[in-house]
Amino acid sequence: MIKRTITKQLIADIKQGHVTALFGARRTGKTTLMNVIIKNFSDRKVLILNGEDYDVANVLSSLRQETLKNLVSGFEFLFIDEAQNIPKIGQNLKLLVDTNPDIAVFVTGSASFDLRNKIGEPLTGRSRFFTLYPFSLGEISSGYLNAIQRFPEFLVYGSYPQLVLTTNIKEKRFLLENIRNGYLLKDILQMENVKDSLFVMNLLKLIAFQIGNDVSYNELAKNLSTTVKTVQRYLDILEKAFVIFRLQGFSKNLRKEISKSPRFYFWDNGIRNAVISNFNTPDLRDDMGKLWENYCISERIKKQVYLETFSNFYFWRTYDQQEIDLIEITDNNINAFEFKWGEKNAKAPKAFSDNYPEAKFYTINRLSFFDFLK
Repeated sequence: MIKRTITKQLIADIKQGHVTALFGARRTGKTTLMNVIIKNFSDRKVLILNGEDYDVANVLSSLRQETLKNLVSGFEFLFIDEAQNIPKIGQNLKLLVDTNPDIAVFVTGSASFDLRNKIGEPLTGRSRFFTLYPFSLGEISSGYLNAIQRFPEFLVYGSYPQLVLTTNIKEKRFLLENIRNGYLLKDILQMENVKDSLFVMNLLKLIAFQIGNDVSYNELAKNLSTTVKTVQRYLDILEKAFVIFRLQGFSKNLRKEISKSPRFYFWDNGIRNAVISNFNTPDLRDDMGKLWENYCISERIKKQVYLETFSNFYFWRTYDQQEIDLIEITDNNINAFEFKWGEKNAKAPKAFSDNYPEAKFYTINRLSFFDFLK
């Protein structure tokens, strides 16, 4: 069993009259982590339910005080897995907690923003949200040398728990394709009446080839023979399903800085490579710079989210093509990072140094990555 970084935080947050919610893509280990947490309450009265069960969903969507009271009668803790399948889950949890203030509730779910809104609005001040990502480097690496040795694996096949725990290469490919075609698409197609899986995959392919580049909604719409509004809607859904995330351009309104066009990255390198069906080893690839940038940025965000640094992330670029891969703002401190596959070092662009002399600039390569990511 690989210990997850946020286990202690989750356990500490579970308390009476409060809902703790754990979000994340399918197959990132939410159910496994929930079961680990339940063991910490083995001497207490715990009710464990699954939102995919019809009877469970029917009861938990009833909006009937007496029904909900009977459900949790005699229990101190309520654990609900796959809560995104329960209609009006937020209103029902509010009613349940309002009328049963001694109960502590823990729920898991995918499709984050949708479920977050359903739970968060009715339970403002009495709920807290956590996100579980594929394994972070800090969770699966035993040290600097081990991380270097396993980089080819992480960069090509990613860090989903099943993939990390499997050593057979063919099995890794099978599992990634299964996650791509099954679990992730299942979440996406269930959201907002999405029906066109081919469109989703074609959009993801275009994003996969544009890692590290500004994305033009107009260009995507033209390539997919659709409208800008449709492209933006599907990108939003893909973010909600924890497949991709976006960075906006960093700017203090300097005339040369670009801030309107976003960049998109995948939460997991393996999913990105599965989308374009490329599992070649690093020595046979021409996109290692993109893979390294995607991996470093996603890993850094995981790390800072788990550490609760409340950091904000951007990229930086000017119209005359000066750019920096990642800008991290923490407590008004500006840190700038450039990612180089190999052992090269970079220098901060002059325009950035002139306009942000207080910022610190770092090159993250295969020699300097460890503290940055772990």
